[in-house]
Amino acid sequence: MRYVIIGNGIAGVCAAEAIRELDVLGSITMIGDETFPPYSRPMISMVLDGSCPYEKLPVRSEGFYEDLSVTPVLGKRVSAIDVETREVLIKDGVRIPYDKLLIASGADPRTLKASNMNLANIFYMRTEAHVRAKLKALPEARKGLVLGGGLVGFKAAYGLLKRGLDVTMLITSGYPLSMQVDETAGKIILNELLKHGLKVEVGVSVEAFEGTDRVEAAHTSNGNRIPCDMVVIGKGVYPALSFVPRDKIEVDLGIVVDEHLETSSPGIFAAGDVAESIDIARKERWINALWPEAVEQGRIAGWNMAGRPVFYKGSLSRNVMRVMGLDVLTVGLVTPPSADGYEVLTASDPRQNTYRRLVFRGDLLVGAVLINRIEQGGVLMSLITNEVALRIPKDRLLSPSFNYRQLLM
Repeated sequence: MRYVIIGNGIAGVCAAEAIRELDVLGSITMIGDETFPPYSRPMISMVLDGSCPYEKLPVRSEGFYEDLSVTPVLGKRVSAIDVETREVLIKDGVRIPYDKLLIASGADPRTLKASNMNLANIFYMRTEAHVRAKLKALPEARKGLVLGGGLVGFKAAYGLLKRGLDVTMLITSGYPLSMQVDETAGKIILNELLKHGLKVEVGVSVEAFEGTDRVEAAHTSNGNRIPCDMVVIGKGVYPALSFVPRDKIEVDLGIVVDEHLETSSPGIFAAGDVAESIDIARKERWINALWPEAVEQGRIAGWNMAGRPVFYKGSLSRNVMRVMGLDVLTVGLVTPPSADGYEVLTASDPRQNTYRRLVFRGDLLVGAVLINRIEQGGVLMSLITNEVALRIPKDRLLSPSFNYRQLLM
């Protein structure tokens, strides 16, 4: 059996390991556009803020490929998939045949449409190469500008603040982390960022940069000029799909997969940030570009490719983060698309600086936001993941004293 894996991120790595558990004789070829060993993308922000050394990024040993008898094809980007001949094409003209194929190509940063993007010290924050370039530029940087108020933008801003830079964050939406939390929680987080010295402007975007060789300032949509000598763009990501033949493989926002992570083309699977599967809370297809989801999807795809039928229930959005002095947990569907069919309960305690938001569909919990006192987050996530119908009053879940035993009463 000839297995080919596009992508050497964590989904591809876990798939290769799962295949080898069941098939020790088949050939595995792994194609990746980076040459660095498999590494932890979530740790990039920790390298930037100095809490983790650069050398700790790899998540597998240098002998990973040899130990698994994997043929690595690194520093190469796939240009096409020939479904008819069952071959993967690389841009230098090489054709790699496959019997089973996994697309785990991950995601690329969303590009910014602004003038003078070619100036030095304008960075994205997605890869090992990105963080390595930022570390090289840090010693001469004084004023940082972060574009985007999502998780990537926040982590970049925190990292630059910790490195001693004067940092401004520009957010197109009305509050930070708008894809993870509701407006009330977003404004609590915004106040916390401002309290700790981060300059934040909402409803603003960058239209142009200025500078001779290196960036010196940014011009914004509200007519302001913001001096800066380092820019980090954290505007989200989009699935890396340019090589996928859409007339042969069903694609929506990502590659549509079934309960075995197989695509519409038999023998071709997808996992990680590129795969669009059922979201457990939303009950519709969604992409949850999360490290633990990529791990699980990679393993399940690998087992299915090697002939062991394994069912994938679906993905679930969840994040636990420290925002300056706040502990924030989000899980599931936090902002329903409409009020119809959903019930939202909230509670806050300004003295304890806590906030809770719970979203229900019928007697099922489908989403939660907790700010501080997040100890019950695991129980709430379990209720959502396992779709447990509540037999107790819903408002009991709002109490910080709520515990799992109350569910059994």
